Parts: sequence; C-alpha cells; structure tokens
Amino acid sequence: MPKKVGIAAVAQNAGVESKDNFYDQSYKITKEILDKAGLKREELETIISAASDIFHGGISCANSYYWETTGAFLKPGSRQDGESLFAFFYGVMRILSGDYDTALVIALCKGSENPENDACTLMYADPFYQRMIGMNETMAAAMQMRIYMERYGIAEEQCAKVVVKNLANALGNPYAHRKGRFTVDDVLGSDRIIDPLTQMQIAPKSEGMVALLLASEEKAKKLTSKPVWFRGFGNSIDHYYIGDRDLLDSPLKTAAARAYKMAGISRPRKEIDIAEITEPYAFQELIWCEDLGFCGPGEGGKMIDSGATQKTGDIPVNPSGGVLANNPYVSRGLQRVVEATLQLRGEAGERQVDKKMKTALAHGTHGFAGQCHAVAILGV
Repeated sequence: MPKKVGIAAVAQNAGVESKDNFYDQSYKITKEILDKAGLKREELETIISAASDIFHGGISCANSYYWETTGAFLKPGSRQDGESLFAFFYGVMRILSGDYDTALVIALCKGSENPENDACTLMYADPFYQRMIGMNETMAAAMQMRIYMERYGIAEEQCAKVVVKNLANALGNPYAHRKGRFTVDDVLGSDRIIDPLTQMQIAPKSEGMVALLLASEEKAKKLTSKPVWFRGFGNSIDHYYIGDRDLLDSPLKTAAARAYKMAGISRPRKEIDIAEITEPYAFQELIWCEDLGFCGPGEGGKMIDSGATQKTGDIPVNPSGGVLANNPYVSRGLQRVVEATLQLRGEAGERQVDKKMKTALAHGTHGFAGQCHAVAILGV
C-alpha cells in the first residue's frame, strides 16, 4: 500500500460562458491533463467524476453522457454528487488502496446551460414546509449573515471588503468569471437581493470543468518534478432542517479538526501558508476563517481589516479570487485544490503569492448556510 498520494497535474477551463458544449469541454480538459502528464488514455487506471445530473447539469444519467469523453470508457470509475472535494478524497483512497497507481478526478459543471443556482437550491429544502416559503441557499445565507452581524457586531463594510479583495485578486486569474477593482461603496451600492446581501456579495453562475491527476508516490515522481502531496482530509455535515441548527456553529470546525489531525497541524494560522476557501457569499469567508482556526469567534471582521488575508498578508485567502470570482457550482471545491496546487508549485502566474510555501488548505461547502464542509491539506 502506498504511503503517499501526489497530485501530478491539474487543469481547468475559464468560468465565462463558452460556446463549446458540455461534451467538448469535458473532452478538452481530460486531453489537457493527460498531455501534461505524458499519459495515454489506456494508461489511466481509474476515474472519479463529480457532477450533478438534473439540478446543476441539466442532463439525465450524466455519466452515461460524458463517460467516454473523460477517458473512462471500459475503466473502473465512479461518480460523486454534491461537493466535489469528496471526489478528490475518493480518488486519494483509491490510490491508497494499492489497487491503482493513477486516478483522474474530474468535476463537471456548465453553468451557462443550468438553471439559476437558487432555482436548484430551492430543491434542497423540505418539500412540505421550507420549499413552500421559497427557502433557498441565498435566503439561508442572508439569515446567517444577519445573525453573524448582530451577534458579533460585524459591519456590512467588513463583509464588503471580502468582495473588494477577491475580485482584485481575480485580475491575475485568466480563468476568473468576474474580476475588477471595486470599492466598498460599489459593493454595498449594488442591488440588494435579500437583505442584507447585495448582488456583488453573491457568487456568479460559472462554467467549470476542473481536473487533477492523482498518482502513487513512485508514479508521481516519474510523472512530474513538482508533485504536491496529499496530507490530510476532513468532512462533517449538520442537521438537515435549518431551524435545528445554530448557523454560527458550523460543522467546518469538526471537518478542519479532522484534516489537521491527519496532517499533523496544531497551529493552523502559523502552519498553513495559503488557503483557498469556498465563499459563495462574501461574509462566509469571515466565518470560515474563524472556524478554520485562523482567528477567534467573531474576529473575522478584524482579520479582514488587518490585511492578514491579502496576497501580501501572513495567511493569504483566495488569491485566485475565490468563488466570488468564479463559481462553477459543482466543481468549485475541486477548483480550490487545483488553485492551491498551482500556488505550491509556483505556477499560479499573476495570482502567485510571493513567499515560500510548504502547506496549503483547500475547502469546499455544500447546502444551506454551510450545512456540509470538506477540508483538504496539501504540502510539498
């Protein structure tokens, strides 16, 4: 059984709407990653895909539709639905089993052909009570934001600073869907969608074919001179009914603790060099930083004010621009792994953080107000 699993290659497409169809996009990203690794399709041993059939794909029996375009024809494979970071860990376990030396993990989402995200997330709600009142992900987030501000005295301006930071970071990301230099007033002056959330504080609906090639330690060293190693993973899920939850006591704390234990991390603020966090709503980056142990409860506002999470700060968060800049709903967790990998390899281009890095964190979330969380720790 191999002791280490490495990421040998990564690939992604741009978040803006493409005229290419789902079939062509998934083929191109698979071909790109195989070319980077110098592998033929026949040499690829297993495939894990992350996709959502009806809701975020608009396709029935999705892996019957795209299976051969992702190199999986007549190969062992499986599909994961929901948060694509789970597909990453699924692929890691296949390598750790000793049965495979290579695994392609690919997440697929063509946002331009999907319904609006909240038309889909409405279907997450209980059909007898919550769905009838229009409960969706944005409504749940608005309630969570209001509770956060009132409990800890967080200002709307502090939440808006997340947008200003991330969309400026995205100027260096050729894959980003939304980018630019904005002010706090621009963010707060955009259309108010569900109070207190404004339009610019909500992630867009983006394209997103994202892939990475996993390999056993020996194989990874043959495929690349810059392997990035899997070090830890954790996940956790909260109650289904939003009314049964404290929206500021998220399961991310549990997921992070599990990942840190596996990776041997005891001081996350000191030991993690960079974090790619899934923040579909701007204020959530502040809460997730608290739950990841980067600061204390209610201190996320002070942390963004201090500049600590800027590219030049002591713990850069979302130098890619994060999900506020690019939101392929199904693929966004795996995309955080890809972005963290590029940073650790020094291959992130204009969005590269200018410091020596050994350890990165990638985070994904799914469900109302962060009902489900997954955390991955990577290292070089």
